Amino acid sequence: MQYLNKKIAILGLGLESIDLLDWLKKNSKNCSITIFDIREEIEDLGGNDYSFSLGKDYLKNGLTHFDVIFRSPGFYRLNPELLKAERLGVEITSPTKLFFKLCQAKIIGVTGTKGKGTTTTLINRILKTSGQKSYIAGNIGKPALNLLDKLTSKDWVCLELSSFQLQDLDISPHIAIVLNITSEHLDVHQTTQEYRQAKLNLITHQKKSDKVILNADFEFTKELTKLTPAKTYFFSRQKKVNGCYVENNQILLNIDDQIATIGQADSLLLRGAHNRENITAAIIAAFLAGADLESINQAVFSFKGLKHRLQLIKEVKGITFYNDSFSTTPETAIAALRSFSEPMTIILGGSNKGSDYTILGQEIAKTINLVNIILIGEMAGEIKKAIKKAGYPKAKIIYKPRNMTKIVNFAFKASQKGDVVVLSPACASFDMFKNYKDRGDQFIKAVNHL
Repeated sequence: MQYLNKKIAILGLGLESIDLLDWLKKNSKNCSITIFDIREEIEDLGGNDYSFSLGKDYLKNGLTHFDVIFRSPGFYRLNPELLKAERLGVEITSPTKLFFKLCQAKIIGVTGTKGKGTTTTLINRILKTSGQKSYIAGNIGKPALNLLDKLTSKDWVCLELSSFQLQDLDISPHIAIVLNITSEHLDVHQTTQEYRQAKLNLITHQKKSDKVILNADFEFTKELTKLTPAKTYFFSRQKKVNGCYVENNQILLNIDDQIATIGQADSLLLRGAHNRENITAAIIAAFLAGADLESINQAVFSFKGLKHRLQLIKEVKGITFYNDSFSTTPETAIAALRSFSEPMTIILGGSNKGSDYTILGQEIAKTINLVNIILIGEMAGEIKKAIKKAGYPKAKIIYKPRNMTKIVNFAFKASQKGDVVVLSPACASFDMFKNYKDRGDQFIKAVNHL
């Protein structure tokens, strides 16, 4: 496929758009390309002859004079200028849509409000363990278009797909997974319904020969089978289904009444009840893609999780450390609290992102295995107020150590053999760290120095 003699607009210059520009260098001729971005300045693109429209008025001349418009995930699909161009016959597409159109390999697409990255990574790991050629792309890994030249019809591509990438997708993957759909990104999507509808494009264009994997533990996702002709499989952490589920501490794979035991759920390195959903979903997808049971077992029970997401770091003198720096909301910290039965020290706090800590305070007050609470950063006081309001816990509060080395040392000294220490801040990181990755990296470094 080539674009010839076209006026092309690229809306937003992120990783996917840079990937698109690399693809267009080889697959366009006599085209004029204009890059639109709200930033006043952008990085050097290597001397190529592009036009630019930058700054807060970057759309002042409209988009109707283009032949093709590529929308980056961060550009709102229902922008009035974009809709106006569409009404006048301009082709509206995206790097994600282009990849689906050109990809020779079979695609496993994963979406959901939470857990996409973990599930996608685990599927890819299982397939590679089983000897298959598998690639990971989308929101995680590399942008997808750079893979096109190396893919064959025998390969698999595991794509983590956000609502922004799915919003105008008109091709669905061979195997689609919907983990959960709640309310999120309402700073971009106008309504929860619009957000949910974007997610559903993952399954609504499937064929009868395709497969869909749905969460049986939530009424909304369970009912999605009505929206696709694909064969449906379910996953559950609490009941028997046609698919994969946890029963009496056993992870069981049940494909059309052929049941196989994968292993004991409490032997997983990846902690958290919510991660059992991600794991069971990944097992089904990998099995349907041809992975054998031995490879599934090997990959699942050696998987420590994604970096900064309830990531197992190491054990020091019988105390086990977990890095959940990706936790920037009270809800994710609550999930971390519920992931352990061992005596726990939790590290909470950071910069303000407008969260209400009432429910987190209530969860802390009733968490009986919580031994120590280390509060850090500018929101330490607000979290402390929420804890006290909920009823002062038995856990000891250690208040505001000034850097990550001291934080980890306090946690280590306050813990005993058999305890876990979990960094799950429930806050943004910008008061003490560059970002959540920096926060997590400093935590890992401090733990490794113990």
